[in-house]
Amino acid sequence: MTDQTRLLTGDRGGEVWRAELPGAGTVTAHVLDPVADVELLHEWVNRPHAGFWGLAGLSREDLTATYAFVDSLPTHHAYLVRWDGEPVVLVQLYHPEDDPVSTAYDAQPGDLGLHFFKGGDGPAERYGVQPWAVVGPAVLAFAFAEPGTERLVAEPDAGNRAAVRRMAAFGFEPAGTVRFESPQGPKEAVLAFCTRERAAALLTEAGLVGAHRGAR
Repeated sequence: MTDQTRLLTGDRGGEVWRAELPGAGTVTAHVLDPVADVELLHEWVNRPHAGFWGLAGLSREDLTATYAFVDSLPTHHAYLVRWDGEPVVLVQLYHPEDDPVSTAYDAQPGDLGLHFFKGGDGPAERYGVQPWAVVGPAVLAFAFAEPGTERLVAEPDAGNRAAVRRMAAFGFEPAGTVRFESPQGPKEAVLAFCTRERAAALLTEAGLVGAHRGAR
């Protein structure tokens, strides 16, 4: 049986994780609702920087169907991350052993794949800090929320320089370039990892240890 302790689950639209950050507001993660969130998603995936996600040009109906399929999978989940209630990031977490990336590396027990897409513009800063200085560590903490996760795996497209830079800023350590067949066709990606121990050190530095909790 596939290990289910790596993914937070809940009702569509429901909050599954929350971080109260002293002096920096609240970051929450919600199970993506393919119906209620489709207008927001449609606007996000059709922005110029969203090309690497391969969803531009999909109708609202097709986009709803795509994420309804993701919602039906026990091994892949999508979440909307909000900062003080404002949607800012789409996060997808998945079991790598049940994903095409498993053909490109030797997936280990406790691995959890991470895709993240910066959607909302948001303010240039809030509480005197840049958004990613808050949201980045929060996404990292959220991805490690379940005890079964021991290591995060990221594989942004090698040509997506912004995502590669953000991955490094999150604390991921690159492990070379890999190639595999994705649902959008052949993909060349930068493979990178972040262990639970490394994340704990980064979150301590960011003041996030003990500031977050699951919301069931």
